[in-house]
Amino acid sequence: MMMKPLICAALFAVTGLAQAESATYNIDPNHTFVTFESKHFNTSTLRGRFDKKDGSVTIDRAAKTGKAEITIDVTSVDTGVPLLDKHLKSKDFFDADNNGSAKFVADKFSFNGDKISEAYGTLTMLGKTMPVTLKATNFNCYENPMLKRETCGGDFETTIMRSQWGMDYGVAKGLPDDIHLLIQIEAIKQQ
Repeated sequence: MMMKPLICAALFAVTGLAQAESATYNIDPNHTFVTFESKHFNTSTLRGRFDKKDGSVTIDRAAKTGKAEITIDVTSVDTGVPLLDKHLKSKDFFDADNNGSAKFVADKFSFNGDKISEAYGTLTMLGKTMPVTLKATNFNCYENPMLKRETCGGDFETTIMRSQWGMDYGVAKGLPDDIHLLIQIEAIKQQ
């Protein structure tokens, strides 16, 4: 009879250890940047960024699982050219008055050792949700000397076809459909 409570206690302890491996990290907005690149009529490269973003990442390196949710404020688009920023916020592109944010949600990670190599999820933009895979070109975790907490992050990228979300302005006239997204992210472990 005494054996049953011990087995239950042992199972509870093992379950607790498995759950303890999962950690949540909040995005550090000062070290997270969402940028994009597109050819301007297939000549020079147009670059821009979104200055406001928020979200969190949960990683379980032992189980090789994780999830992420990143919200991008499209009203914060900045190309360094105010007239272009105004056009990008218009109905021709982001329709920022009616669709003020875009959201990437990942529900599956691939790992190379204990480092994330890919994040599989969806990007919701202009009211449409489509699958997107972000490939890590760099990933690392370290003990932040200033915050005294673990910080994880890396460089992730993908190429999307903007017309899949209904953003097809200028495609018929030679503006590229493909947009290269680059996400530099750092996130701080929550206690």
